[in-house]
Parts: sequence; C-alpha cells; structure tokens
Amino acid sequence: MLDTGGQYTHLIARRVRELGVYADVAPSDTPAAELRTRKGIIISGGPASVLEKGSPDIDAGVLHTGIPVLGICYGHQLMARHLGGKVHKGERGEYGPAHLTLACDDALWNGVQDSQIWMSHFDSVAAVPAGFRVIGSSEVSGVAAMSDPQRKLFGIQFHPEVVHTQAGRQILENFVFQICGANKDWDISQRVPIVEDQIRAAAGDRNIFFFVSGGVDSTVAYTLCLRALGPDRVYGIYVDTGLMRSSETGFVREIFRELGAKNFLVDEAEQEFMSALSGVVDPEQKRRIIGEQFVKVQERILATEHFLDGHWILGQGTIYPDTIESGGTAKADLIKTHHNRVAGIQALIDSGRIIEPLTSFYKDEVRAIGRELGVPEKFLERHPFPGPGLAIRCLCSEHGGSGTQTFDGVILPIRSVGVQGDARSYRNVLAIPELPTREHIEKTAPALANKRADINRVIALCGTKSPLASLHVSAAAITKARLDILREADAIVREFCEQTGFEQQVWQFPVVLIPLGTDDAGESVILRPINSVDGMTADVVLMKESALQQLTGKLLAIPQICAVFYDLTHKPPGTIEWE
Repeated sequence: MLDTGGQYTHLIARRVRELGVYADVAPSDTPAAELRTRKGIIISGGPASVLEKGSPDIDAGVLHTGIPVLGICYGHQLMARHLGGKVHKGERGEYGPAHLTLACDDALWNGVQDSQIWMSHFDSVAAVPAGFRVIGSSEVSGVAAMSDPQRKLFGIQFHPEVVHTQAGRQILENFVFQICGANKDWDISQRVPIVEDQIRAAAGDRNIFFFVSGGVDSTVAYTLCLRALGPDRVYGIYVDTGLMRSSETGFVREIFRELGAKNFLVDEAEQEFMSALSGVVDPEQKRRIIGEQFVKVQERILATEHFLDGHWILGQGTIYPDTIESGGTAKADLIKTHHNRVAGIQALIDSGRIIEPLTSFYKDEVRAIGRELGVPEKFLERHPFPGPGLAIRCLCSEHGGSGTQTFDGVILPIRSVGVQGDARSYRNVLAIPELPTREHIEKTAPALANKRADINRVIALCGTKSPLASLHVSAAAITKARLDILREADAIVREFCEQTGFEQQVWQFPVVLIPLGTDDAGESVILRPINSVDGMTADVVLMKESALQQLTGKLLAIPQICAVFYDLTHKPPGTIEWE
C-alpha cells in the first residue's frame, strides 16, 4: 500500500491480510525499483488534491513496471493524472453512500454487480488516459472506475476496503488473486502470542502503569499485559475525571475484580480536570487539555511512595483509528486529537516509555482478541465510549446567536467536526423541522451535505417545547451542571435502549448536548445511533417512530431540555462523535 495520507490506508492492508495474503504500508514516494518484487501495488486515498502543488505523489515508474496497480480515490486520480487523463475540481463533494453503475467488466469486476459503494472525495477524474475504459459511474462521479487490463492498471474512486461498499471484498479478492496472482500464505491466528512477546520485549524489567477506562480497548490491552507479565507487574489506574457517565466508576471496579486484577486503584481527579477545562470552548483544545491532564495525573501518582520502588512505563489501550485520526502518519490530515496522542503522550512514546499492545488493531479485531483471552462477553460488547468522556459530547459556544432560515432548513450557529475527503472539516449543522425517516437518512441528508459547503451534518427535529425558529444558542462552556444534565439524558437513553432491545441494533449511541433552546430551557439533546464495524465508517440507524416519540417525551421531561434532534449523518461526512 503506497500511503498518500488516507484515513483508510492501514485498513486496506488489513483487508488484504484477511484474505490470507501479506501486505504492508510504505510511503507513497517509495522508488519503483524497491517495489519490483511485489505481486501488486495499491495506491491509497488521501486528504490532498492532486491539483495542488506539493501534494503527495508517487514514483511514476510504478505505473510502468508491469506490476498490477490499483488506485483508490486519491490514488485513482493520481494514476489518471500521471498517464495523461484529466482531473478536475468537483462542483460538490460526494460523501458516504452512492450507487455504482457498471458499464462493462474485466477481471477486477468478476462477480460484481451494480451496488452500493462508499465515497469520500471532492475532485473527480474528468477524462481517462489513453488505453483506459470507463467501467463504472455514480450519481456524481462520471468516472467511478476505470481499467486498462492490458497494462494491469485499475482505478476506482470509491473505497472497497470499508464495510459499507457492498462488493468491496470481492473487488479486492479479484485484484489480489486473479490479477496479481497472489497465494494464500499469511496466518493471523498467532496474533495473541506475538503481541504478548512484543509486550515482554518492550517492558524489559520495567512494570506497567496502565490507564484503564472500563471500555473494550483498555480492558483487552490490560488483560494482554496481565497475561504477558503477571499481575504483580501490572497496575491498573482508573481516573475518575468527572466526565464519566452515571454509575461508571462502580461498573469499572467490578470489571477489574472479575478480571483478577491484583493491583487496581481509582484516582479521584474531577477537580483537576474541571479546573483545566474551565471556560474552554474549542473542541481541539478540550482534547489536548484532557490528554495533557492525564499525563499530569500519571506523574502525580508515580511520585507517590507506592511507586518509588521500581521502574515504570505507561500502558494505554490505543487502537489504530485513534492514531490515524490524530494525523498519525506522514501525510494524514488531523481530524481530531485523541487524548492518547497529545504532545505529552507523544514525548513518552518517543522516549520508549509507553506500551500500546493494540495500536495496530481496529475495534472489531480488539473484540476478537478479547474473546481469545476469555474476557467476559458483557465487557466486550459494551458500546465504545470516548476517552475524553462526556467533555466532547457537551458542546460549547463562545457566542450566542439565532439560526438562519434557508430553503433546506435552519443553519444552527453550532459547529461539529467532520471528515470529508480524508480531511477535517469544522462546519455548521443544518436542522430540518421534521421527524427522521428512512428517506432522510438514505437520500436527503447525504444530498444536502454534498450540496452545501457550509455544513457537514444534518439533524432532524424529534420534539420541542418551542418552535425551531425561535430557539437560540447561548454562550456556554463545560460546567458540572451541564454535565449532570447530559448524564441524566444519557442514562435515560441507555435504560430505554436496554428495555426495548434497541441497544443490540446499534454499534454506538452517542448522546450530545448543545446550548440551544430558550431562556427557560436552554439545552437540546442530539441522538446519534450508528452502525459500524471498525469505527472508520458508519451509517445511521433509524429508531421506530413510536419508540422515538416515547424516548423524546422522556428527554423533554428534563426541565432544562428544550428540544430533541436525531443525527441523520453518516461517517463520512460527519465523524461519529461531534467533537
């Protein structure tokens, strides 16, 4: 995989390895001479534009070696440009689901029919190079796929590596086996012993001081360290930041009692975190503050008498999406800084003082590893919860203001983080005054996000105490009072989903608080139920109207809540979390 900075580059390599063929990732400008022994080459997507000076490039000789090459998204455009085709700036982007219409076929398309694909791009191939045929198109991309079978060169504008492209696995299978002629000779069954060996090698004679949250990632990573080093050498520290859900600390204590943890501490640090976040509005600043605060807590705890008798390094449950979204490869864009990738943590990584057993894995892989380790299913099936806690679900605003009425709906003066074309966006939210429907999710919201350059997210109104046009945003920061409102709303949603079985229908269900309302009830709740496999892409799950109305009524019974909305936005263009 030649890496041009795409969010999904590592995921492409993973998909090929899942087929039983070894694959690795190299810089995009790796000389062609160094790749002559490879069975095949895939050029990844990326956040840049091939039309920009200094954008990531490849050694053009790669396209003339006779080795099969598949260009994906940015790689598709790069291939077209190098070989004499034309790439142009799109009039509008194409993010999320699209429909692929095939015009003809070749070896790459054996067994593939017209079907859903997953897009994340703005530029498009306007004309294919000489020798290429246009194989497929979508509603926006006239050239969604092109092929030159004689030279074994293929380009696709969409992402076959994500689960939301229905024929993605078949396309990759065709490329790897039929076109590249690779053999199945890669076995992933030995990953747990390999990871345990890596832990022992990295730790040496040092003990591990492990930050745990009770979530899937940190629980599995901690269990791996327990197995590799034994319970006497691994300390689990749960930091109660004051940003946690209702009853979370008690639940985490129970987790680590069942796991057989000998050394487990709870550190009460609410005052430290709340003081550091006082008055902070910007989402990136929030994330950096929380990450650096964890470093300070670590330093404070290690300075106590209990830890002065040995050498210690920090353990974390970081997984691959944390790294890539934090701009963790050379050409990747910063989408959002994860708390385990702030400057203080990076300094510890650079000095060899951190162990992250899961940093090459995705969420579904982590769950599979947990099952191999015997971690109880009730822990493994917990919905993902962000490391910064409710801080990034409690949106803030520096200035108040009212929404702007447009033909499409109301543009709220609230911004959220998105990922569009592998790049970060931070744009306003469009609210439509209607109950959410399947049509909204599948067509209306994607069309609006693709059409409008001023938004990256669309929400639907489920219920309100006052007309949508009369609501206004108030200046607001993170406070205990606002967090308590969010905690109450989150607890209501979780209990309702458990009782109705909706919890089993979704991968994650963030509940977001925004300072939108009236003078009497100044907050609104956003419901964000989604499905995903690895967190890299996600689609919205629609709750039945009767259940949604019942849940809306429960939330509107909270005195401070003025309105309830439903997020209609897939990833991309919206990230799963709002900040």
